[in-house]
Amino acid sequence: MPDQAQRLRQLVQEWERRRKKRTIAITSGKGGVGKTNIAANLALALHEQGYAVTLLDADLGLANLDVVLGITPPYTLGQVVQRECSLIDIVHCAYGVKVVAGGSGLEELATLPDSELLYLFHDAAQIDSDFFLIDTGAGISPKVTSVALAAQEVVVVTTPEPTALTDAYALIKVLTRKNANLTLHLVVNRASNKKEAQQVTSNFCRVAKDFLSVTVNPLGYIPEDRLLRSAVHRQQPLLLSFPSAPAAEQLRVIAASLAGTVCPSVYGSGLRGFLGRLRSLFR
Repeated sequence: MPDQAQRLRQLVQEWERRRKKRTIAITSGKGGVGKTNIAANLALALHEQGYAVTLLDADLGLANLDVVLGITPPYTLGQVVQRECSLIDIVHCAYGVKVVAGGSGLEELATLPDSELLYLFHDAAQIDSDFFLIDTGAGISPKVTSVALAAQEVVVVTTPEPTALTDAYALIKVLTRKNANLTLHLVVNRASNKKEAQQVTSNFCRVAKDFLSVTVNPLGYIPEDRLLRSAVHRQQPLLLSFPSAPAAEQLRVIAASLAGTVCPSVYGSGLRGFLGRLRSLFR
């Protein structure tokens, strides 16, 4: 579906600027690698560092960002698709972060036509934030890759497991075939120690460079941390449940690293740029 991969990249041009606005998709080659937890806690870490953040759950049909955050928003993307309200109406504030909750168990979201996906994000440019983080679904389905390609930057989450690394590589291969200039970042989750994380990161980035001619920016790693599992059971973000946990410290390091990177501007920055890229993929 090259058409779809071309039409979801252009839905308006420049977002209003006070600071540089950035739209970042957080994705993974396979499920179960901790992508949604990382998205939620990165949003909180960026907020801690003084940034205005919006977090959108774009795992259409299987959304669970609200569960990770321990919130029960009155409306989700499901109501937007059913024309019961606009996207602006469903923005929910949690822990200082603006959250747009997805809809879980809704077949109409999982099988959303391209035109409906555009409608879904139509009002999104009105949301004012420094960072617009999008938690996508996992894998290489057209819906996942279209949303990822519409962002300025993509954070790929993996674990040291061979299956996760293989799927992360496949995802990057698919994305860069459609946009060779995409800015890519890598986060290694559940690393046994720093040495393992560095080795996995180094090998992955080298292989991507050698075989795909793609530069992947290593953002950092998150150690295996039992406190993260405890936070999940509490249905509360790690940064709030256990702010001094080793994984929480590394998430703050990753957020600082992400905030310090220079983002490219092709279609414009921020959410309007995201919408512009989204529209171009549907042309």
